[in-house]
Amino acid sequence: MSIEGWFIFATFWVLFVTTPGPNAVNCIQTAIDIGFRKSLICVLGILTQACLFLGLSAVGVSALILTSPLLFEILRWSGVAFLIWLGIRNWMLAGRPRKNSMVSHKTLYVKAFLIAAINPKSLAGYIAAFSQFVETDVPIGTQMWVIVPTALILTTLSYTGYCALGAHLGRRALDHITNFWIQRILAACFVAYGILLGLAAR
Repeated sequence: MSIEGWFIFATFWVLFVTTPGPNAVNCIQTAIDIGFRKSLICVLGILTQACLFLGLSAVGVSALILTSPLLFEILRWSGVAFLIWLGIRNWMLAGRPRKNSMVSHKTLYVKAFLIAAINPKSLAGYIAAFSQFVETDVPIGTQMWVIVPTALILTTLSYTGYCALGAHLGRRALDHITNFWIQRILAACFVAYGILLGLAAR
């Protein structure tokens, strides 16, 4: 991959991972609840999904999913249901005392991975990365040594930033009423993302 090609890919990926979405909301909300350091397990879950999708895109599996109406719809409506359920649950829990320190790293990791993985629309981003930026005259394996580290580093920086934002909001939202409304706004974001995913055309 040329320097110019890498720069264009890196710019695309920065826009891809910094645009607010369910992953960002989850990082912010988790950091508000349990602090910056513990919330970084969410970043690990997102990175796992990124590695999986990058690998699937490289071998063409994600393109197959996008071109299969049944598989696409199963993924899409599973994502809709999960995001709306998560939003309603968090809305109901807003303002209630939570024993967040007791939530296991495994639970946080799995939740972050599922939120990252259930949106089939994100597959389009990975497909775009390969269809638009991979050079056909260079072995894919060689280019993966450039694409994967670049994507993972930028993804880590982006969602670590969202965790830091959440931790900052958590320190600021000291009174009960402010914390209550921040939690409800974030819960509403999950529901909104679920509805938008359901309404989105292929």
